[in-house]
Amino acid sequence: MLRIDEILKEKRISNSEFASMIGVSETSASAFKSGKTKPKFDTLVKIAEVLDVDIRQLFKPTKGGELLNGFVEYEDEIYRIYSKEDLQNLLNTIK
Repeated sequence: MLRIDEILKEKRISNSEFASMIGVSETSASAFKSGKTKPKFDTLVKIAEVLDVDIRQLFKPTKGGELLNGFVEYEDEIYRIYSKEDLQNLLNTIK
């Protein structure tokens, strides 16, 4: 259910670095990444903070489709993208 391993790979953060960042043993960090152990909520918050992601990005979508969550900068404006509708509105703005 968690995408921690994917995010760490994207950010090129090793397991030992990750463990140090969140203040747990490498074994615990590895268990979080593999899904063997589920972190407590306060640990999830810390993981999101140290990885600089929205906490929702730590989870795989449960209702199909892709997770849309991010920001796009276009012509000095910042657009938040949380849904397909947000993305479509941005595309309409760009056209």
